[in-house]
Amino acid sequence: MERAMNLQTIEIKAFVPARDMDLSLRFYRDFGFEVAWSSDDLAYLHAGDCSFLLQKFYVAQHAGNFMMHMLVADVEAWWAHAQAQRLAERYGVRALPPEDRPWRIRDFVLVDPSGVLWRVGQNIGEPGRHA
Repeated sequence: MERAMNLQTIEIKAFVPARDMDLSLRFYRDFGFEVAWSSDDLAYLHAGDCSFLLQKFYVAQHAGNFMMHMLVADVEAWWAHAQAQRLAERYGVRALPPEDRPWRIRDFVLVDPSGVLWRVGQNIGEPGRHA
């Protein structure tokens, strides 16, 4: 008898590079992630159902071209939190405020201490309208 294939997925996580593991862990905690577990060279971080692995690995060209996209329910709340935490000032990183994008997402840009670019956004109905 042939067994039915189960192609159900559970999770997918990116390995995000960190030049300075301790600094990056502080940054991500301040940004709103929780550290579920960590070792000297790897940490599992999550915010709700979104997660990634932070790895003690750094190549400038790799980190500078690495991008993460996180879809959230309320982009303005995440932006307000990032501003309240003063992430750009405290960590010397770049942060650009939320904008409506042509691909119907309102997002903001935040670059982590290793150069990884994050786009945090929420779906919007029509261009120029907030959901």
